[in-house]
Amino acid sequence: SELGWSVTAFQSNHEGDLIDEIQRQADQGAAGIILNAGALTHYSYALHDAVSAVSVPTVEVHISDISAREEWRRHSVITAACVAIITGHGVNGYVEALDLLRDRVKVTPEPGLRVIG
Repeated sequence: SELGWSVTAFQSNHEGDLIDEIQRQADQGAAGIILNAGALTHYSYALHDAVSAVSVPTVEVHISDISAREEWRRHSVITAACVAIITGHGVNGYVEALDLLRDRVKVTPEPGLRVIG
């Protein structure tokens, strides 16, 4: 609310639902997207493509530090499609992502920001 933005949260365990939501939010004029794709981070080229296909700056967020976890968790296939990645800052990473997007997008308060993951 300090930014004057509305924030919409969406959660699903289904890859297709996340892709549909990214596209829906882009169509509805979202100013930015914060994406925590969980385990899909490491293998979902479909999510990478969905983020790449929309003209909405997207910040990838992970509560834990994925670079300090199991070997297979250390690589994200989504990062290249995002404007930034925030990892290992706990839930504060979402606030950091909001701040980053605030500085990146110069828009009026609406249409707002979307948190997907």
